[in-house]
Amino acid sequence: MAVRVVSIKKYEGIHENPYLAIDYLEWVNERINVKGVTDRIKIYDWIKDEDGEAYIIDEYGNKICLVAAVSPQGNKYVRTTDDEAGDYLLSLPDCA
Repeated sequence: MAVRVVSIKKYEGIHENPYLAIDYLEWVNERINVKGVTDRIKIYDWIKDEDGEAYIIDEYGNKICLVAAVSPQGNKYVRTTDDEAGDYLLSLPDCA
């Protein structure tokens, strides 16, 4: 199953790693038209351990996959596979 991340919920303030500020990701499975909101750790585990696929669509219509990552302190998070698109994930609108 693949899901498109459409918005994020993140803590305000300054973070050493801005991806760790993301608490929740809102997604849609466009194939079966199902929506949901999942916390960052569950999305990480789903991508890492269950071969899940999550992606964003950038402003040019390009599909950019998310990957599971771990900070040097051991915190789990997801980020884009394209460093230049990283800011696009972080600039998605806030979850409703």
